[in-house]
Amino acid sequence: MKRPSVGALAVRGGEQVLGAPRSRLWADDGWRGVLAVGVAPILTAALAAATFRPRAEAERDPTWKQLIPYLVLRDGPRIFLMRRTRAGGDPRLHDRYTIGVGGHINPGDDGIEGGLRREWHEEIDASFDPEWRLLGLLNDDADPVGAVHLGIVYEAEAGGRRVAIRETEKLSGAFVSLEDAQAVRNQMETWSALLLDHLLASPR
Repeated sequence: MKRPSVGALAVRGGEQVLGAPRSRLWADDGWRGVLAVGVAPILTAALAAATFRPRAEAERDPTWKQLIPYLVLRDGPRIFLMRRTRAGGDPRLHDRYTIGVGGHINPGDDGIEGGLRREWHEEIDASFDPEWRLLGLLNDDADPVGAVHLGIVYEAEAGGRRVAIRETEKLSGAFVSLEDAQAVRNQMETWSALLLDHLLASPR
């Protein structure tokens, strides 16, 4: 699906993040978890209404969804499972597991996939750039953090190639089976737990 570029949107002052008004995305209360069907109209509406806002302001406004590319990396039947260390800046995330590589879209990222590519190079040590495949949209309005974010979920295949964590003082990571990931589900960040549920319900 062709996605409009947002790299030319105007930016003024402070740390800016990309997002769109919730009212432009859906008319009801949304959903919880990964939406894998009917994605194109929502994503198209999100990009058509996308603007940059100061992150501090956006984090307090549930009427506006920050757009977050979120990648699950696979190696055949295994997925890349990461664990945050206590060296990270947010104590709420210490020792929590995640299966998502991603983050906010910043000015200059050249759109969703440009932001994802930047996050990939910041977080992952690998000799290749994977091909992303859109998997769905991830939403969780039951969580205060999730209420102000919308995940744009991608998956990619490592194909046996080496993958490691770049910032080893903040993260550790390895490929594991879905069953091994499920064993630590209760210690996962909420988005990762919801994404894992989707992967378990939709085996390859």
